[in-house]
Amino acid sequence: MKRIQTFAENPLGFEKIGKLILRFSIPAIASNLLTAVYNIVDQIYIGQGIGPKGLAATNIAFPMVTIVAAVAIMLGVGCAASFNLNLGAGNREKAERLAGTGLSVMAISGLVLTAIFLIFLTPLLNLFGATKDIIEITTDYAFIVVLGVPFQVLTVGICQLIRADGSPTWAMICMTSGAVFNIIFDPVFMFGFGWGIKGIAWATTLGQVLSAVLAISYIIKGMKTIRFSIRSFIPRFSNIATIFSLGLSPFANQSAITLVTIVMNNTLSHYGDLSQFVSSTDALAAVGAISKINIIFISCSIGIGQGCQPINSFNFGAKQYPRVRETLKKALFLNLAVGVLFFTAFQLFPKTIISIFGDGSDEYIKFATRYLQIFMFMTFANGLQGVTGHYFTAIGRPIISVFVSMTRQIIFLIPLLLLLPIYYGIDGVVFAGPIADSVAATLSTIFILRELRKLRNIPA
Repeated sequence: MKRIQTFAENPLGFEKIGKLILRFSIPAIASNLLTAVYNIVDQIYIGQGIGPKGLAATNIAFPMVTIVAAVAIMLGVGCAASFNLNLGAGNREKAERLAGTGLSVMAISGLVLTAIFLIFLTPLLNLFGATKDIIEITTDYAFIVVLGVPFQVLTVGICQLIRADGSPTWAMICMTSGAVFNIIFDPVFMFGFGWGIKGIAWATTLGQVLSAVLAISYIIKGMKTIRFSIRSFIPRFSNIATIFSLGLSPFANQSAITLVTIVMNNTLSHYGDLSQFVSSTDALAAVGAISKINIIFISCSIGIGQGCQPINSFNFGAKQYPRVRETLKKALFLNLAVGVLFFTAFQLFPKTIISIFGDGSDEYIKFATRYLQIFMFMTFANGLQGVTGHYFTAIGRPIISVFVSMTRQIIFLIPLLLLLPIYYGIDGVVFAGPIADSVAATLSTIFILRELRKLRNIPA
């Protein structure tokens, strides 16, 4: 029988912070990056094999992906944070009940989302900005992707819990296995079998099935720190409320991405048709391609936050506040370093980056290059918001975390996307990004500096 790890044996409480961050963050970053890479590979194959219409179709369907991610991350992060907080405080039985409830709710949520998407697929795609010339190809792609939703929710959610249990490498294996499957079978299904964009969708869905099977196998084999019983999986309202509250910040952030994508797509469709410089299809394709590039940066930033979450939660629960402060400072430094690296690449090599997704009209290339350089100008500071949100979630303060997560997308970016194009046309979309990013980064800096001072003065 598998031996359960005791409180004193948990390395989260005594191992060097720098070593812990690397141990937990590198697998998280690697799995996120490979997931981002397979999204980019999808776009490359679609761009090369189908063209701008295919890129626009996947961009229209993207809100469904972010909705699923929002639910999965809410359940996973909320479950992992509450799990680690209780382990750190020595409440092993409570941690076990929270984990079991989280797993049950993940399974139920995946099935409910799938049913909703299948019933309302066409109205949803129209809401997301589909135009008449791409609605058919978008439906072909989206229907197959929806079939993988239950497996996506389980994979993302369980991997957060696996990482919280002290097994970041296995969480990475679960996530990357599906991504590797997708990368290998994209060309096989699309070109070899002649399935076109449906082949890309099937590779994505089957990859998610593989990842989910591996994640579930970890739970069946047995966790390091707790042992489940049948009663553990009976959902309890108090546990669900705890998980929802601590997962509210990443849910708000992902939901905000969904709303931004919907507003962005509809704005680009409207003002692209009015513009004499770029068509709506080219604008949608360009923004869709660049959003996939931005996922690489987001993957690194989120990976650092995911790696620091169990360290912060466990040590905050154990009242080891100097370790929490050290973790926060090092996470800030790493995020700033990654942001500067991506900022440099976006500013110096925009055309090279855009060309990865295939050729297009001169108007397409010009708009995509300009959008990448201007809209993504504040990349060097964008990681601050992610660090702040992850930190406050990890220590059990979801209200601040939710507010920080909503600042860029909901409070600033969406109003700017609605107002600026009225006066500046499609250029208003381009300049909305750096304005929203600047204000959000400033607010995150204020919260983080205040928290660092507070941690210095709290007695351990």
